[in-house]
Amino acid sequence: MMNRSILGAGLLVAVPAIALAQSPKAATYITDEQVKAVNATPGVDRQIVSVDIGKLNLAVGIVHRGATGAPAATPAGGAAPAGGGAAAAPAEPCGDKSATPAAGGVPGGIYHDHQTETYIIVSGGGTLVTGGKIVNGRRSAPESAVTKVLNGPSCSGAIAGSDVVMKVVKPGDIIIIPAGVPHGWANIPDHVDYLSVRPDPQRTIPELYMNPALKKQ
Repeated sequence: MMNRSILGAGLLVAVPAIALAQSPKAATYITDEQVKAVNATPGVDRQIVSVDIGKLNLAVGIVHRGATGAPAATPAGGAAPAGGGAAAAPAEPCGDKSATPAAGGVPGGIYHDHQTETYIIVSGGGTLVTGGKIVNGRRSAPESAVTKVLNGPSCSGAIAGSDVVMKVVKPGDIIIIPAGVPHGWANIPDHVDYLSVRPDPQRTIPELYMNPALKKQ
């Protein structure tokens, strides 16, 4: 049986008509124009696509963060809460518990239970924080964008610990953040834009995805 193709604004994903469980035989192309189109949409962390590559799903997102302290800032890998609707249930605690706040001026961050991320800095820059542990954290809600679209189950909160690394990153830098490793931003002078490549070997986010901005083109 012939493959059927999904075409959206130059994005070509060949999907076997028999079953997605088979190994895909075609590449996925994402143009620079498509990345910029998604990056121009509202929000901070926007998934571009999530595709089945055989033994795992692989997603790519584009993240834009403004200067430190700007209203749009959220923990790395996070997403602004959706407006409207009923009030969300209290978040489940996660991470280490402490009666005293984390010291040292280290900001909040997040870790993902199962998903490794690779950051590719495309413009701007800032001080990225990795390592340590999440203290007095809160788990991402099951129905949140973080859990269902971006990163799967995650834990957000203050970052603390003697093994915290704070490093200035710039365009062209690549950072690999394994699952379970806290990460966040301590200082962004102007902005930072970066691609986030997200393998999902356990398919914790089972649904494949194409950003609506691509479907409209």
